[in-house]
Amino acid sequence: MRHGEVHNPEGVLYGRLPDYHLSELGRQMADRVAEHLSARDITHVVASPLDRAQETATPIAKAHGLDLGSDVRLIEAGNAFQGKTFGVGDGALRRPENWKHLVNPFKPSWGEPYVEQAVRMMSALDAARDAARGHEAVCVSHQLPIWTLRSFVERRRLWHDPRKRQCTLASLTTFTYRGDRIVSVGYTEPARDLVPPHLLAGAKPVKGKDKAFGA
Repeated sequence: MRHGEVHNPEGVLYGRLPDYHLSELGRQMADRVAEHLSARDITHVVASPLDRAQETATPIAKAHGLDLGSDVRLIEAGNAFQGKTFGVGDGALRRPENWKHLVNPFKPSWGEPYVEQAVRMMSALDAARDAARGHEAVCVSHQLPIWTLRSFVERRRLWHDPRKRQCTLASLTTFTYRGDRIVSVGYTEPARDLVPPHLLAGAKPVKGKDKAFGA
């Protein structure tokens, strides 16, 4: 699961920074998904250690009477632009000292390599499978690591256009195992009606609302 909306009035790329919490809308998203999953056979809930992920996972764990775990392998991708506003005309990209981070979009050169994200996320997924073997687990993470994991499992290239990620706020990307092998991947958006239209997958950018704030 991707976490819900974050309170971020400054509009920075918050990345792995602490103290970025869910907004009121984000808490509504988390509650909606907890309700959606209330009848599922969930025996293990774990989240990225970042505040927004822990807060998203809390109502799910509570609904099933489970302790919430933390797994650093589910954390947001590292990013050189963390803590900065990100844009061509009004953000980090206008400053020449940041251009060195943009030389290789296929790695990517501005942050944690896609391959490293795929490896750690796959390891976290396998650990959750083992912890809930025969049942279901919920892992709360962040948009880019989730999308990278899905691309890896579906044997697609890892570099991509960020605007085309199918990983909306509070969405569920489901990996079904048979034994130790993933046999299918699914995707649902239980809180879709709560997500601002410009943040839905494939939405056209809206002036003043197209900066990348973090995921």
